[in-house]
Order: sequence, then C-alpha cells, then structure tokens
Amino acid sequence: MEDNECREGGKKVRLANTPLSASQILTRILPSGGGDAENLQRILRLLTSYGVFSEHREFGGERKYSLTEIGKSLVTDAEGLSYAPYVLQHHQDALMSVWPLVHEAVLDPTIEPFVKVHGEPAYSYYGKMPEMNDLMRKAMSGVSVPFMTSVLDGYNRFKGVKQLVDVGGSAGDCLRMILQKHRFIYEGINFDVPEVVGEAPSILGVTHIGGDTFKSIPAADAIFMKWVLTTWTDDEYKLIMENCYKALPARGKLIACKPVLLDDSNESQRTRALLEGDIFVMTIYRAKGKHRTEQEFKQLGFSAGFLHLRLYRVLDY
Repeated sequence: MEDNECREGGKKVRLANTPLSASQILTRILPSGGGDAENLQRILRLLTSYGVFSEHREFGGERKYSLTEIGKSLVTDAEGLSYAPYVLQHHQDALMSVWPLVHEAVLDPTIEPFVKVHGEPAYSYYGKMPEMNDLMRKAMSGVSVPFMTSVLDGYNRFKGVKQLVDVGGSAGDCLRMILQKHRFIYEGINFDVPEVVGEAPSILGVTHIGGDTFKSIPAADAIFMKWVLTTWTDDEYKLIMENCYKALPARGKLIACKPVLLDDSNESQRTRALLEGDIFVMTIYRAKGKHRTEQEFKQLGFSAGFLHLRLYRVLDY
C-alpha cells in the first residue's frame, strides 16, 4: 500500500495506508476504549460509497478500509495542511443554521440570509469568533497549496514580474509558492484586511500590508487574486477591478484565478460543484455575489479598463 506522512508531536511520522477494520480504527481513535464498532462501520460504508474509503473484503470475511486519494486529502500532511478544515468550516453551526432561510435571498436580495440569522455580515461575525477565524485561515491554507500547485503547473506567464501583490492573500501561502518557483520576483506584497495580515507568518521576500481593497491597492507591476471576487456584487467587483487598474503601470498585469461557470447548465460534477458554491455565496456572504461566466468576467474587466483579457484553463473537473 502507498505510504503517506503526517505530523505528530512536532515530528514527521510515516503511516502505511494498511486496510483496517472498524474495530481496529476505533482503537486508534479511542485508545482508552469505548465506542461502537458496528455503528462506525455503518458510517465507513456510506463514506466508501462516496469514494472516501476503499472497502476490502475477502471471501465474505471482515470488512476493512483504506483511504482513497479523496480520503488522503482530509489527512493532515507533513506541513500541517489538509482539506479537512475547509470541510469543517462549511459545516459550522453558525453556517448550517442559515440554510433554512436560503429562500430569503429570493424574497429580499438586499440582505443575506446569514445577516437575517446572526444580525451582521459573515466576515464581521467571523472577526468576533476567534475559533471560526482560525478555522477559516486553516481552511484557506489547506486548499490553497494543492490549488496553487496545479496553477503553477498550468500557468507560466509570470515572466517579467518583479513586484507582485496578492490581493486577499490571507496567510501568504500563494505568494510563498509563487516566489519559490519564480525566483526573479524579488518582492511579494500580501494585501488583506489588517486583522488577517496581523497574524500572518513571516515569509522570506513577502511584506504583509493591511488595508481595504475598496479604497486602494498597493502599487506593483502585477496583481494576483485567488477566489477574491466571488463574494462581491457586480458593482463591488468593478470597484475592486478599477483599484487594481489604478495600481498597475501601463504594461502591468492582473492575474485572477476564478471558477468559471459554463453558459449552459448540465449534470457534470464540475457544473454542480460551481452552482452549489454559487448558492453558498448567495446565502452566507452576498445575496448578489456569485460565480460568473467567461463573458461576465470579460464585461466587468472591460468596464474597469482592462481591454486585453485572456482565459487560461489550469484546472478541470
């Protein structure tokens, strides 16, 4: 079986992905004893049907389970990262309690269902909840690293960039990876709200700057954005793009990594995931924030002054 690494007690530990029975898994989860192996197996069988585990059973004997590639993505790796915080973040009580009011976004698009439940926007609510804020940062780091690995493998047009601003860069993981691959970029600027960059780790070659994207963006010869624009309305999106345009020199470049909706609906996994994310944004963050089609991106870019737009597909589903 394939091995994987995790971090335990500050040390890297190699774990063989050996198939285990429900009772064997339970002894590792609860070493002091207790728990119900039969009920755990019922859950494992369901997760197997979704591709999280592989089931092993010889001649009708005991069922054993090993991790699939999907399952491995939920295990903390040697760098302390995984997709697990991203999954947990989307299933917090504060978010789940909003879903019964999703229809309110249709009845009144001026107020998000999240606001109707909690009395304030999601981001300000997170700011008052340290545990939620910490989970969000872990979630963003956990998905950013594998995402950026694919982006850097599929997109190679950073040539000529000396200064790069990452708008909404959170902990700076994306900038760190870009600078590691493209050594000719001598300065990275991680630009996010003050409370986020105030807790960002020190990264060689990266300066953390707090601010407001709706007011101004630090000047550089290129700007990078990942998933930043989805949670804003068209007018807010255009304002951010205009501030990007002002921050760039005449031959500057804006590199925006965004999910792109197809014009036509279909039953593909990619389309379904994007449309589900679209409803999530509408319900939690901005009732008129949304995923957009290629044409919608182009129209907003043109309206902000960007006349030369190109689409590069670096990920597929």
